[in-house]
Amino acid sequence: MSRTLIIAEAGVNHNGSTDLARQLIDIAADAGADIVKFQTFKAEKLVSSSARKADYQVTNMPGEADTSQFGMLKKLELSPEQHRELMAHCRTRNIRFLSTAFDLESLAFLAGLGLEVFKIPSGEITNLPYLRQIGRFGKQVIASTGMATMDDIEAMLAVLTSAGTPKENITVLHCNTDYPSPFQDVNLRAMQTIRDTFGVAVGYSDHTPGIEVPVAAVALGATVIEKHITLDRSLEGPDHLASLEPEELRHMVRAIRHIEVALGDGVKKPTPSEQKNMAVARKSIHLGQALPAGHVLTEADLVMKRPGSGISPMQMDRVIGRTLAVDAASDHLLTWEDLQ
Repeated sequence: MSRTLIIAEAGVNHNGSTDLARQLIDIAADAGADIVKFQTFKAEKLVSSSARKADYQVTNMPGEADTSQFGMLKKLELSPEQHRELMAHCRTRNIRFLSTAFDLESLAFLAGLGLEVFKIPSGEITNLPYLRQIGRFGKQVIASTGMATMDDIEAMLAVLTSAGTPKENITVLHCNTDYPSPFQDVNLRAMQTIRDTFGVAVGYSDHTPGIEVPVAAVALGATVIEKHITLDRSLEGPDHLASLEPEELRHMVRAIRHIEVALGDGVKKPTPSEQKNMAVARKSIHLGQALPAGHVLTEADLVMKRPGSGISPMQMDRVIGRTLAVDAASDHLLTWEDLQ
């Protein structure tokens, strides 16, 4: 049984507050997630002053007059000291810390913190210098592919591997970049197409409402699941509306762990839990009427009834034409010892 890596995406749902960020770590740890992930960036390095918010950001922040990405993101930066405090809190809660860098300076900072996994967000998979720097680290890489074509993914993999990261170290996440994502745009089978085309481990980064799609992704072969989390979807901020609240996160983690076990080994055979029910649920050959010893059995003499502890009905052709060795009552469960 393989274990799915579950990433609870705190992202920028801390709203710039260390206390809120700590609570998000607690939520992820309490739910049983493997990793809690934040975002590392300098607004000045990430967006120009003229960059406008995405439509979903405007929709999800209806009370915000400033329509620039810069103004929004500047309030959501985490300082170096906040990163260290959050990493320390993760250690106390026994959950792994991860953060997505959005610029070269932030990548270098995270490398300096000793991160062993680097997460590429969907918006950076066409950023050549960014990809090259990650590739040079030679670490584990998880790459989201929202908005991407297969050619984009192929080019990204070529850059990462040529820069020094083995393909075995790369997990590609299928993703739809809208918050929340409409179900009709999920196209979950594309995850399998990515796996089969490029021979890489795959997963799924989910922005749909609820937990059904990430659970389905695990059933379809996802090795990594990423899902946004929040204390409360009504909080102000760009991503809260497409995030799971604490109880929902617990339900998702539990459902994924159940699916992992339920997938099994693929061998069809009676399981330990059902073997005890085979005799109860299946049928055996019985006699439809009382018959004397020496009677030659015909199909008309036989009825198929529970329990299944006698001769299987699949053996009926071997029974027909045999002679009874004993006097037998009606409804008698036939055994091979009864036959000559």
